[in-house]
Amino acid sequence: MNLNEFLNVLISNKIVSSVVAVIAGFVIYSVINRILNSKKKDSLKFMISNKSETYIKMISNTLRYVFLIITLLIVLQINDVDVSGMLAGIGLVSVVIGLAIQDALKDIIRGFSILSDDYFSVGDVIKYGDIEAKVLVIGLKTTKVRSIINQNVISIANRNIEKVEVVSTQLDIEVPLSYELSKEKAEEIIRIAIDNIKTNSKVRSCEYRGINKLDDSSINYLIRIQCEQETKPQTRRDSICKIVEVLEKNGIEIPYKQIDIHNK
Repeated sequence: MNLNEFLNVLISNKIVSSVVAVIAGFVIYSVINRILNSKKKDSLKFMISNKSETYIKMISNTLRYVFLIITLLIVLQINDVDVSGMLAGIGLVSVVIGLAIQDALKDIIRGFSILSDDYFSVGDVIKYGDIEAKVLVIGLKTTKVRSIINQNVISIANRNIEKVEVVSTQLDIEVPLSYELSKEKAEEIIRIAIDNIKTNSKVRSCEYRGINKLDDSSINYLIRIQCEQETKPQTRRDSICKIVEVLEKNGIEIPYKQIDIHNK
């Protein structure tokens, strides 16, 4: 093929039409995606619930695939490929394809279930196995989360959603105190510790809930804290530090298990 023939093919109606179709699809998708992103910013600005942001991200992810498929079909039709025949043939091979991609289909179906059944939303902190993480993106196939312990980003297949738990804002801390310490004195120390814990800006509320357990070597008093899900690990550490400081300041030792040996 000489240069003139190549240029004639290049500028043929089919090629030009195909390029125009691809550009048009890209532009339309970009405009719609930009509108969705502006809606997401508005939802954050006016503090609308995280669920609206989750829907927007899910719609954006879905539109990407829809526009890709539609654009591909249009280009094939422009180039004289029998698209209607291809679509009819899809029914014949759907069973085979279904078996091959059944896990992917489960992920996609489960992805929509996350929204419809309100399992969780973007911004929630969830527990998956031993991992506690903040939800970043809910996609068609996977949910991306960031660990609140080490900040690692993890992808969870949507079909495993039954194994996910939404972490509450409640944080319970037991304070073990000696049996020799009177209940009145112990509760006085606990209330001082609570006042110190409340100085932490991460703590929404903190209250004494009473005796939680009679252990082998201690009486365990329960403190209940409300804080942001994402800050729970650090809030626990900070609160325990405050408790230890109060105990040390008041000369109270933290009890530990001891073995008494009696000789006859």
